[in-house]
Amino acid sequence: MAPLTPQDEAKKAVGIAAVERYVRPGMLLGLGSGTTSHWFVRALADKVKDGLEVRGVPTSNATRDLALELGVPLVGFDEIDRLEIVVDGPDEVDHDGHMIKGGGACLLWERIVADAADRYIVVADSSKLKDRLGAFPLPIEVIQHGWESTTRSIGRLLQLHGYSAEVPLVRRATADGSPVITDSGNFIVDAHLESIDDPLVIDRELNWIPGVVENGLFTGLADEVIFSTPSGEISTMSCEHAPAGRPTTTPHGLRDRVG
Repeated sequence: MAPLTPQDEAKKAVGIAAVERYVRPGMLLGLGSGTTSHWFVRALADKVKDGLEVRGVPTSNATRDLALELGVPLVGFDEIDRLEIVVDGPDEVDHDGHMIKGGGACLLWERIVADAADRYIVVADSSKLKDRLGAFPLPIEVIQHGWESTTRSIGRLLQLHGYSAEVPLVRRATADGSPVITDSGNFIVDAHLESIDDPLVIDRELNWIPGVVENGLFTGLADEVIFSTPSGEISTMSCEHAPAGRPTTTPHGLRDRVG
């Protein structure tokens, strides 16, 4: 195995710390996707080998495959109702705990699992903390049928909120130029916004567009973010007061719920 980069060391450290701080015997867990979340799954697997009894719901096929390979027991929503916590990672996170997610094209499953959890824990290396979201392109999952029309509608919505008509909206492609296909059979359109002034509004309104399945702005979901530096220094940030862009039937932190 190649030596870990400083960023990988931070991701590994925060994955281990999340298991130690949040996981208890008998828990039902949401298992996030992406490199940092996969370090959490690896650390969780070590505890399972030592006798920890937990079950997880994966947020992607890649996470499912990793968990099965490492011996972490999995369960589906056909067998359970709620999860106690989800542990997942961001592409960017701001000081309110709002995130951009979807760099790995798993945003729809991640959102479904998040909505089924009582608590949402974000794991990140310290480089992911930003004063403002948007430098990382915003992933938007769209159905394949009419994706060109859906993309034009996305552009018009963004213009209504002050973004230039020249903002690149790019269908994500693989190295050979073929479109990226999500685990649900959809395309990803990346919006290169550079800076997002009001993530709550964009989070809410993008999903009004027919053809948009989900977008990568996760606002008001995180209850706590746990960070690590490459040297292994751990810090946490509470987000339980942060507002959400959308109503939900799932209470998180001190936010209002619907119903």
